[in-house]
Amino acid sequence: MRVLAAMSGGVDSAVAAALAVEAGHEVVGVHMALSRTRDQFRTGSRGCCSIEDAGDARRAADVLGIPYYVWDLSERFEETVVADFLSEYEAGRTPNPCVRCNEHIKFEALLDRATALGFDAVATGHYARVADAGGRRELHRSPNTEKDQSYVLAVMGPERLARAMFPLGGYASKAEVRAEAERRGLSVSAKPDSYDICFVADGDTRGFLRDRLGARPGEIVDTEGQVLGEHDGAYAFTVGQRKGLRIDRPADDGRPRYVLDVQPGSNRVVVGPAELLTVDTITGTGPVWFDGADTSGAWFDAEVQVRAHGEPVAARVRATGDGLELTLPGERLRGVAPGQSVVVYDGTRVVGQATVASASRTGASRPAAAVR
Repeated sequence: MRVLAAMSGGVDSAVAAALAVEAGHEVVGVHMALSRTRDQFRTGSRGCCSIEDAGDARRAADVLGIPYYVWDLSERFEETVVADFLSEYEAGRTPNPCVRCNEHIKFEALLDRATALGFDAVATGHYARVADAGGRRELHRSPNTEKDQSYVLAVMGPERLARAMFPLGGYASKAEVRAEAERRGLSVSAKPDSYDICFVADGDTRGFLRDRLGARPGEIVDTEGQVLGEHDGAYAFTVGQRKGLRIDRPADDGRPRYVLDVQPGSNRVVVGPAELLTVDTITGTGPVWFDGADTSGAWFDAEVQVRAHGEPVAARVRATGDGLELTLPGERLRGVAPGQSVVVYDGTRVVGQATVASASRTGASRPAAAVR
């Protein structure tokens, strides 16, 4: 097959490309330039899409003996991933930019361009596994549970999964991948992993939002509406947040307060005790279902996950016309925010994905998270 290997400049994508070459595919490497400031430099493990990253990707391609190109997707990245990030926070929701990047960049813009150029598949360094079962391709968790990325890949859906390759799907640890890179003479074998939001290289998300959205002073209130403090912008808060609340008055019982709701209309942030964060009912919108999923509307047993490295919990799930509903018969989830991705699993197999619209507690006098 003709395979386009997405090479970020890190060790994972370099080894993935190497494995695709070893498997006998005709491989071409491409580095996606996603930053509009190409002269930026990495700060340790922070940041990406820098000159260093592009150079590291090129050196890896040279070692592998494959053609290498840089594709400028920075405008598309700004218009989709960054714009969504800003608009979601502005609307009082909590986005996951890695999910949106996989949706709009890696498995839309990149994959569509690769298909137009005659490539059969795109290979990436994600930690996930693809299995063939009864003529259909399934997305499964990686055996490397610490690095598993099936959560952020669930948005791709079955059609794009059919043209995706994850060569690292069989690796159980990052140490194995680094050892593989060293064995192959790839200089990125000891390169630090990047983390946090790639386009917020200094890690100051609140500062990034303030620079883009401006200061919008408002009130921090309790569940009774009593003013406890002030903020510079409700968009900088997320459900479940405890630090950085700048509350002037401590709670009467001395317990910490958490963000329960972000109200962009009134520009208010509602805070309260931890027990009001627990939820057992979630609704989602914009669902993506994989082949084999039960979309009849009947309830079925599954596990769900609402954070990239969160613990899955047992749930009862059903598809609705334009979304999904789920209830948690046992363990509750805490701090579920509108805008987060909820992924449905059957064991290790990804069944579907949706964006959280609301989360609540059965029989609660008030929602634990905003119902919009």
